[in-house]
This record gives sequence, C-alpha cells and structure tokens, in this order.
Amino acid sequence: MLDRIVDLPGLELDLAAYSDAYDEAYKQITFWKLERRQTFREPGVPSWEAFAAGDWDRTLELNERERDAVRAKVAEDDSLGVESRRLRVVERPVTPYLQWEMQYFRLLAGAGEDLRVIDAPRVRHLEADRLLPEIVILGDRVLFEVLYDADGTAYGARRLDDPEVIAEAGREVADLYAAAEPLLDYFAREIAPLPPPTP
Repeated sequence: MLDRIVDLPGLELDLAAYSDAYDEAYKQITFWKLERRQTFREPGVPSWEAFAAGDWDRTLELNERERDAVRAKVAEDDSLGVESRRLRVVERPVTPYLQWEMQYFRLLAGAGEDLRVIDAPRVRHLEADRLLPEIVILGDRVLFEVLYDADGTAYGARRLDDPEVIAEAGREVADLYAAAEPLLDYFAREIAPLPPPTP
C-alpha cells in the first residue's frame, strides 16, 4: 500500500487547510509519521536557518533552547491521548540535513516520544518505482501524504479518507517500525561522532 499512496485519489490541501484538518483529527489516536526524503528546507525554523547559514554552534544552541517546548509538546500529546510513533528512513552517508534533524529528534526521544530509525535498504522492497512518500496517519481517521516542492519545502498535503487504505498503510508502517532501531541508540552510534556538517 505505501508504494501506491501517491497514485490513489485524495483531496489536495494547501498548507493552512492541511494544518486545520490535522489539528481536527489529532486527539485520542496513534500518530504515525513516515519520513523518507533525506533533505528538506525548513524556512522560519531558527536552528535550520543557522544550519543553512553554516553556523553549527549556533544551530546546536538554538536547538537546545527548544528542550522545554519539546517536553511541553510531548506532555500535551499525552494529555490528548496521542501515542506518537515516528519512523525515519536513513540513507548512508547521512545527509547534512539529516544530521541537523537528528539533533531535534534527540530532544523528542529524550522527552519520551517514540522515534525509530530504519536503514533505507530495509524499505527498498517497497520502492520498485519511486521512494516511499512522506505520510502522516492519524489513527483510523485520516492519512495525509505531505507534499513538497522540488527544493524540499512543504506546501500542503493530500488527504486520503478510505478506511482500508488507512488501515493497510498503518499496518505496513507498523511492520517497518517493529524492525527499526530506537532513535537514541542510532544517534549515539551514527550521529554523535560526526563532525559539523556543511549545508
């Protein structure tokens, strides 16, 4: 199913409509997120802006300032009855963007969010024609395929409401998740030893 998501009918939403639909469904659910692309743009995120400018020390400092906000977000999810499960596919060698992103993921995992990492070869059987899409599944309510422009900047999403599609995609992500490694273990082994990246 994951390899067919982009071919299925769905309602295309701009970024604001996607955000509204996401917020509406984000209660008392298991939240699944599958992240496959290795490079994105995050304009407006201070630590990403510092990273993009080549200031790694500033990047880490700004990221660290997010620690309390991250703890508050994870606690809020708990209060809403949301179980977050994020699966990050990683290529080797790690891209500079991924090295940046992992700094934030480390905060999320440290605050109690369940993040796991899976090596790209473990998903290749689902990628005969193209890379897996970036998706968010909110319980059994809705699946969003997040849409990005050629530079990797999010501009919206496609909404899929078919219960069978949502259930099958959820099962496939859960299977990959079960075979994946906890983020903090991966970070300690693969990310912490790396020198500062060059964006």
